[in-house]
Amino acid sequence: MTSNLWKAVPALALACCGLAPQSSHAQAQQAPSPATPVQTALVEYPASPAPESGAKSGSDAASTTASTNATPAATTDTPAANSPAGAVAAPISRDLVIKELSEMKARIAQLEAELKARTGADDAADAAKDADALRNAEAVGTGTMAVGQAAATPPAAATPPPPEITAETTTKAAPFGYFDQTWLNSGGHNVDSPMSTKYFTPEIRFDANFILDYNHPEDDSMVGSTEMYRSDEWQLEQASVGGDFRIQNTRGRILYMDGLFSQATVRNDASYNRGQWDLKDAYKYFSEAWGGYHWDVAHGLNVDAGIFVSYIGMFSYYNFDNWSYQPSFVSSNTPWFFNGLRIQYFPTTKIKIEPWIINGWQSYARYNGKPGLGGQIIWRPGPKLHFNFNNYGLGEDDAGFPGRSRVHADYTMQYKVYDDPKKFFDKFAWTMTGDLGCEYGGGPISFATANGVLNPKGQSPMTGTTDTYNGGVRCHGSPDGRPKQMFAGWMSYTRFWFDHDKHAITLGGGQMNNPGRYLTLVPSINGSTATTGTPYFTENANDRAQMHDGTITYDYMPSQFIVIRLEEAYRWSDVPYWSGRGRINPFNANAPCLNGPCGAVTPPGGNNGNPADYQCAAGGDAGAGYVYTNSLGVAVSGQAQAEANCQGYGLSAGNTGTPGTPAALGSLWWPDLRTNQTTSMIAIMVRF
Repeated sequence: MTSNLWKAVPALALACCGLAPQSSHAQAQQAPSPATPVQTALVEYPASPAPESGAKSGSDAASTTASTNATPAATTDTPAANSPAGAVAAPISRDLVIKELSEMKARIAQLEAELKARTGADDAADAAKDADALRNAEAVGTGTMAVGQAAATPPAAATPPPPEITAETTTKAAPFGYFDQTWLNSGGHNVDSPMSTKYFTPEIRFDANFILDYNHPEDDSMVGSTEMYRSDEWQLEQASVGGDFRIQNTRGRILYMDGLFSQATVRNDASYNRGQWDLKDAYKYFSEAWGGYHWDVAHGLNVDAGIFVSYIGMFSYYNFDNWSYQPSFVSSNTPWFFNGLRIQYFPTTKIKIEPWIINGWQSYARYNGKPGLGGQIIWRPGPKLHFNFNNYGLGEDDAGFPGRSRVHADYTMQYKVYDDPKKFFDKFAWTMTGDLGCEYGGGPISFATANGVLNPKGQSPMTGTTDTYNGGVRCHGSPDGRPKQMFAGWMSYTRFWFDHDKHAITLGGGQMNNPGRYLTLVPSINGSTATTGTPYFTENANDRAQMHDGTITYDYMPSQFIVIRLEEAYRWSDVPYWSGRGRINPFNANAPCLNGPCGAVTPPGGNNGNPADYQCAAGGDAGAGYVYTNSLGVAVSGQAQAEANCQGYGLSAGNTGTPGTPAALGSLWWPDLRTNQTTSMIAIMVRF
């Protein structure tokens, strides 16, 4: 670097002093004509130090020699001196040239010092880079490299991606995934789940209704249904949030449930009253809650434990999924859920085999000593046919009657008759369900009262009979005196879809016969439940219950996530069952009721005392139920005792008839129960 600077010194000096030789091009332009001599001002300057290396070119050397050997000539005022071909140079001071050269040398020395300093810093930086490169090379084992060669810093090693966490693996085809299932009753018409992820599919449901009961109960309370609870009011039937989890074949589902469903469902289960811990409050806000594991065997093998839906009676637990809002008795009076263990095995894409080991018949706990066993088989041979076979047995499901076992069979067929999406009338399907079951065992003939006899017509308690039977029962007839305890029923529905499934009309209904009433819902009279029972609608063996119903339903479905439903329903019973308006006294229609309104499902003044007791005509608990144990420890008919108590309390509404006779019936309050019910309703149901 220094030698190059010294080479540039003479040329730089000449340029600064204006004495640098002209380029050949400039000389050619300024050269005088041969006839005109040019006078040149020559300057003599001290010799500069010899360059360290290199020699000037021939032209530069000749020019220098000519300049130093020429004799200065006097300036003349001739025409040639003023010609454009040349000019007379002005005299230059020797001292000025020496001064400028000295300043230039000082500046060059300064530049050399700065250059050396900068070169040293750059060399040090380069050396540091080389050292770092060597160290990196040794660390990663890349071998040796030439000294002074800067090695590129190797990129940081990429962090390997975490192993993929699978959701649920089924190597073979998933079951029932080869055709549209949205036409099925209980299947719902959703086809998408926009909020779903790989590991979680959320589920959100809302169901609100307005029901008009043409019996117009005074307190708006409706009975005898698992879907209709209040009349002439907007009510929230269901509000549910939850979903399905699946991570590395581990499964789970939870669906919280609030609204009227959470209150009405638990009242039909008496098992929680056996033993300790409040199972009713622990479970009432869950419609489903289970966890389990999936094995990649055949087309799937699952084992789940917890609370899961049953689908006995074809209809879903949730109204959005069904073809009608109020299902027939075969569905409404059979289990919506089980609590226990299930095993689901899919040997092919068309068959599911599902055994159950459960606590009992729609029960949170066991009623008695034995659990329930059962199972389900679903077969879908093609896109138009669906078969569902449910069986249940072994369970002792009557509270307070150990030894009585229950068996039940529920079989359903669904058939899609017609499907043409291009037509306005685009779909037509039909279903048929049949149920048959009974209870058996429980010991010999036995009555709660000494004078107990079976009413031949099974019409207790309105006739004042004392058929408080608590002995053994049979499935068929009464050859040995034990009464028949059985259930038989059917239902059928036909549905028509229009305009790309935006509209649908469903016609359906069914009937049941249930001697013993063991599957007939207890009317919620005076706040009664399956646990408390009520003297106004007993469930003694041989008590009759024959009912039928029919519905017509219109659905408007502008989106797959909503159903707006209008429905008209009619229901009939051979014994008074549904709430009515006004007072009813089956044996003395003219009996006075002096203190406040009588005849509503709720006694005067609201629910009073123990739901298992009779109520006085003027309000208040009568202190005796259907069976009463007197001071001698003898069980007798409770009705006569209740009448005497109400008269003694001054709550008989002025009735003074002899207790135990028809004249004293007016001492008691009697609910207004009717044999038929007609309803109109609108419901808005949403499912995401």
